[in-house]
Amino acid sequence: MDGRAASHTITDKLPHLRRAGIEVVVLSGVSGTHDPLVEHHQLWPMGPAGFRFELRHVLRRRLGSGIRYRLAMLLASIFLLPWMLIEKFLRPVESSWSWWLSAYLKGRQLARQKPFDLIYSTGGAFAAHLAARSLKQATGTPWLAEVHDPMVVPGEVPVTRRQKMQAEVEHLICTHADIAIWFTEQALASARQRHPQLAERGKMMLPGIDKPFAVLPPYQPGQKFVIGHFGSLSPTRHLGPIVAALELLSVRRPDLVEATELHVYGGPLDRISSDLLVGSRVHQCTRQFGRIEADPITGLSGREQILHRMRSVDVLLLLHGEDVICSEYFPSKLYEYLWMQRPILAVVHRNPQMAALIRGQGHAVVLSDEDGTGSSAVSSALAAALEQLFDRWRTKGLEDNGQSSPFTTEAAVAQLIAWSEQCSPAR
Repeated sequence: MDGRAASHTITDKLPHLRRAGIEVVVLSGVSGTHDPLVEHHQLWPMGPAGFRFELRHVLRRRLGSGIRYRLAMLLASIFLLPWMLIEKFLRPVESSWSWWLSAYLKGRQLARQKPFDLIYSTGGAFAAHLAARSLKQATGTPWLAEVHDPMVVPGEVPVTRRQKMQAEVEHLICTHADIAIWFTEQALASARQRHPQLAERGKMMLPGIDKPFAVLPPYQPGQKFVIGHFGSLSPTRHLGPIVAALELLSVRRPDLVEATELHVYGGPLDRISSDLLVGSRVHQCTRQFGRIEADPITGLSGREQILHRMRSVDVLLLLHGEDVICSEYFPSKLYEYLWMQRPILAVVHRNPQMAALIRGQGHAVVLSDEDGTGSSAVSSALAAALEQLFDRWRTKGLEDNGQSSPFTTEAAVAQLIAWSEQCSPAR
């Protein structure tokens, strides 16, 4: 799916796996486009809530968002409502949970037709790992699980049905997967602490992305000092830190704020960001671009357009968030930012590995404290960093750093292949 980090994590690996002589058969949902280069089976969830969720994406892609789409979804929702209410009562977890059964049945059918050397589940949605666990039980095939985001909130005991379900899936992965991969050191350490049986079968891998341009589009500074934020916003990852910093600067450096534009990409503003901007003195320097969709005229996907826009800004702003989960994840946009060769200004919350990685590539990091990114100390540090970048931009410009990112999909695939050979030595 264009613009979805979880989709890119696997899609970007496929060319490298093929070049390594590995035949890949993909089982996925129906929301994305069909891959013409690999054997790709797109499967509907069996539950009504999951079916409705996927139907929204499929119909919007085919019908647009006009009256035909709304009428079709109304009729489908009326038909599915009684079954959705029953499902919610019996299984009050994420809507895609029932996809595991579709994937399991299709996987069993395929396994009867040809032998597989490895089951590789990647997500995202925990349904993929449930399907993989069941297929391993049924076929005896080794299983490699790749966990994108931590399934258990650090320091919290699962209480809701969904939290308990995710904790159970983590337990299945740590107990039965031949190799289990997390994307940060702390996420792996926490999983090992909860499940000592994981031991050395647990691995840490930085997924990265490959070089997005054969030749980098030229950076052209403009009349405004442009700060670009790319990625979704939420009540725990909002524009509060940058708004507070710009408000501080509007008092002592009105010339800076007057010359600055904050460009926001990736969807609608969250409630906190919207409320802050309504009464803010820096509202007029914020421009919202929302989610960028595929352009039928140029043929560029939304992702490709975003990469070009990343190259055009003066500074890339990375907001980590202020949730406890931040200690165990990196925003996926980080890897794209590192290829842009533009200065990065990051607010990092309780994640030493992420802060060290960004600083190691020559970029600026502001560490948020235990109270979150809205504290005065963080705002002051962010304002000071912006002031330095602005003065460099105004006097001698902010040139590209000329540094290529070492965090690539190709390197991640090399790790995957090495680990898969450990659990499937016959291959």
